[in-house]
Amino acid sequence: MLSIEITRECPLSCPGCYAYGDAHLGGGITLSELSDQRGDELVQGILGIVRRHKPLHVSLVGGEPMVRHRELSRILPVLSEMGVFTLVVTSGIIPIPMEWMKFPRLRVAVSVDGLPEHHDIRRKPATYERILENVEGREFNVHWVITRPMIERDGYLEDYVKFWSARSEVNRIWVSVFTPQMGEQSPEVLTAADRAALARQLPALAKRYPKLLFTQGLAQAVLHPPESPRDCVFAKMSANYSADLETRVEPCVFGGTPDCSQCGCAISSGLHSVRAIKVAGPVKIDHFITASVNIGRMMSRLRSRAARPPRWNPANRPNDRKAALTGAAHVDF
Repeated sequence: MLSIEITRECPLSCPGCYAYGDAHLGGGITLSELSDQRGDELVQGILGIVRRHKPLHVSLVGGEPMVRHRELSRILPVLSEMGVFTLVVTSGIIPIPMEWMKFPRLRVAVSVDGLPEHHDIRRKPATYERILENVEGREFNVHWVITRPMIERDGYLEDYVKFWSARSEVNRIWVSVFTPQMGEQSPEVLTAADRAALARQLPALAKRYPKLLFTQGLAQAVLHPPESPRDCVFAKMSANYSADLETRVEPCVFGGTPDCSQCGCAISSGLHSVRAIKVAGPVKIDHFITASVNIGRMMSRLRSRAARPPRWNPANRPNDRKAALTGAAHVDF
């Protein structure tokens, strides 16, 4: 899997946005300070990374990726022809081009953080009114990051799910839980009791509203997330690039030092939840994952030390990244 922050630009200033945090990239540099690419340089740069890594799935994020919608309209059909499943994650601030709907293996996810009483404050100018105008007639997924204020009112969760489930354009509703950095103190962080409440309520809502993707397995992953990036399937099996298409985001898409004990990433939870599923007899999916990572480690040893993913090298600390920013090596998995 591959994730690329295709631009440093974003017209929003959302509180709690990890991408613009001081620790996101490590090494004393922030996303807003990176050089940005556009035009042919961006198109060829992204396609080059994809051809090098040969991923099954690519997430194109930001910043706000729709700031580069012209370049994306050139990139997406090529990725589709390559057989790569692609996800574009947007705030909905810019209209989704209608022609994108014809591209196979493409999904657009619109981030909608709660009902208007919370979302419109957090994500202005990407308000409900603006989003509904920009997605009309387009098929998309809703990505919902749940923060603590959203669970303080009885019925809030169902009101949200009911609203978006009723929209014919919505294919799925994905749920994440706000994931803090280590030591972060924020009113958005859920308590253990809050997480337990979500684990009880969301699977029941998913039975009544099929567009909500939240199983009992996901509930358990929210209650018992990976202990560290080395225990996280998503962190181990993904490569993440920032806006200059060289700087790596480690140890996962959050960057910095995420508090894995409070992880709520939808993709991480989903992958973590399937580890115990049995494939044949005592053989579980986790056995295949472990074997794949071990093969990756072996192949990494055959390459130069600089080409190893930092999360696979315990000696590589966040402060060690500063020197690497000027000449980050690209890694094939």
